[in-house]
Order: sequence, then C-alpha cells, then structure tokens
Amino acid sequence: MQQARPVDYISFGGGQQSTALLVLAATGRITAKTFLFANVGDDSELPATLCYLEEHAKPYAARHGLELVELRRIMKHRLATRGQERTLWQQLNQPGSKSIDIPVRMANGAPGNRNCTKTFKIDLVAEELARRGATAENPAIVGMGISLDEIERANNRSPVPHERVVYPLLDLGLRRTDCQRIIRKAGLPLPPKSACFFCPFHRPEDWHTQRRTEPELFEKSCQLEETLNGRRADLGKDPVYLTRFNKPLREAIPAGVDLLPGFDEDEGCDSGWCMT
Repeated sequence: MQQARPVDYISFGGGQQSTALLVLAATGRITAKTFLFANVGDDSELPATLCYLEEHAKPYAARHGLELVELRRIMKHRLATRGQERTLWQQLNQPGSKSIDIPVRMANGAPGNRNCTKTFKIDLVAEELARRGATAENPAIVGMGISLDEIERANNRSPVPHERVVYPLLDLGLRRTDCQRIIRKAGLPLPPKSACFFCPFHRPEDWHTQRRTEPELFEKSCQLEETLNGRRADLGKDPVYLTRFNKPLREAIPAGVDLLPGFDEDEGCDSGWCMT
C-alpha cells in the first residue's frame, strides 16, 4: 500500500480534501493524529461546514482515536478585549476600521488583500504549533489538503519558521474525485465547500445558490458590502465588491436567475484559495 511521507499535523479546513485526509489517518495511510481547524467564527463560516464538523467530522475523529482541535482567534493585547474571541465578521464590521481584510474586488476587478487567511488561519495554526513545542530547530510537519488536480497551488515555503508544509494527497497521487471516493467508502457524506459565507472568491453559481436557499445569509453579505463601501465613501475611495462584476451584489446576482453548475471558471476557497 502506498504511503505518504510522515506528517505530524493536518491543517483541517472542513472541505473534501481535508476530510479525505481524516479518513486516510484513520486507516493508517498517513501518520497524522492531530487535525487543526481554524474557525474564523461561528458567525462567519458557512453554517453547513460547521454542521458537518459537529455531526460527522468530530465524531468520526473521536471513534478512530484522532484529535480534531478547533482553534479560534482570542484577543491578547488590548486590555478592553483581552481574552475575548474576535471573529472575521466582527473584524469586518468593526466601527471606524479603515482596512478590509478579505479579498474584495477593486474597481479594476483585481482582488484586494487576503489578510483574513493570515490572521484567522495561518497565525492560529502557528500559535497552536508553538504551544505544542514546535520550534525553528524542530519544526512541525503540517499536511495540507491539496490534491493532484490542483498541484499548482502547492508551495513548500511556509511563512512560519517552526512549520514545514507537506502535501499527503500529492504523495499518494490522489485527485479530488479520489477524495470523494475515500470519504464515501468510509461511510461519511461528502462535506460541503468550506468558506466564509461572504467570501469574495465564491463563484457566481455559489452566490445564486446562497440567494435562493439561504436568503438571510445573502442579505447579510449584501449588507457587509454596503457597510464596507459606506466607509470607503467617507474616505473618498472607490467602491469595492464581493464579485468580479463591478456592481453591488444585489445587482450582480439577481433574484430568480441561476447558472448551470460548473458554468463559471472562478475558483473557490475549497479549491485551495484559503484552507482546504
């Protein structure tokens, strides 16, 4: 049986690739026993992802002697907020904030910064690894869930000095369809895409689905876009958008219109933009 190189931890995003890694660990094909899930906030993650985590991923991990740890951003420096959780949704809606920590589309169509990934994913995992004893001299080996069909996203240069990144799915020659087969064979349902519900990397298809099936989340996404642009207007800056269509979300994703699945070629967080 083909084996992946040794790995200490898995950065778990809740999507199909990282869930397949959970199954591979349970069946002994990878060595990791600890999975680290950086939760950007119960008010920020897609509800379906959090539901899958509680109903399927955590119980499966427990049944097979695996540790699935949920990490959250806890404020440490300012006395007024020390010890409190700060979610991405709270950060984006913080009164007076001048920065936007998600990759909104600028007026020219290009995405903005992705500080959300660093602040709410990479830094949380790095802090936990350091707490568990990882150092630059003895780095933790952390597996990421990138599969063979998205090999171009693999990058072994970690920004964290006490972390070395490896890709067990690439070692095993597995594609996304293989991950789906592995999950089903384990008796688990396929997890939904993992992302923030307001992520600008959503495909138009995903936005249409959200408007149709989760109108309350779609409305909150629209309100977030309006809040961000209200601040930018006060600063004399051009508007930004949650889609690439250079128009407000309510107009870009009209009611009663759906795209055929796979019609749009944009990539989503579940394909490696964020954590898989």
